[in-house]
Amino acid sequence: MSIKDQLQADLKTALLNKDELRKDVIRFTMAAIKNAEIAKNKPLSDDEVLAVLSTEVKRRRDTIAELEKAKRPDLLKREQDQLEVLTAYLPKQMSREEVAAVAKKVIDELGARGPQAMGAVMGKLMPQLKGKADGKMINEVVKELLMQ
Repeated sequence: MSIKDQLQADLKTALLNKDELRKDVIRFTMAAIKNAEIAKNKPLSDDEVLAVLSTEVKRRRDTIAELEKAKRPDLLKREQDQLEVLTAYLPKQMSREEVAAVAKKVIDELGARGPQAMGAVMGKLMPQLKGKADGKMINEVVKELLMQ
């Protein structure tokens, strides 16, 4: 079952169960997917749908960070709940240790040393880890490994 089909089925379930939060999140996500399809002028593949989902998750995480700074617990809870609904559709995220292992392998392959090799390492690493780990965390791990 594709991710879009899963979202559609979960939307029907949310409507039947009167689950407002899940219904709203899935509808917003489906709209984002539809907008991406219109922009590309063709249906999205599962990988492209995952990219849209990742963007939505990142948007929620950024909003949560801003709400924490602004000390708005009333809005923070809703964003966290929305994030929880969205992350259920993403593949299992890699741990920091798993990312470090893959990054070390890429660094060894390239023979990269120092911060000037950051672009080359990230260029080779990101396609391998796309959708499996947060880009910000990958960036931090690679920086740490290159500084050693």
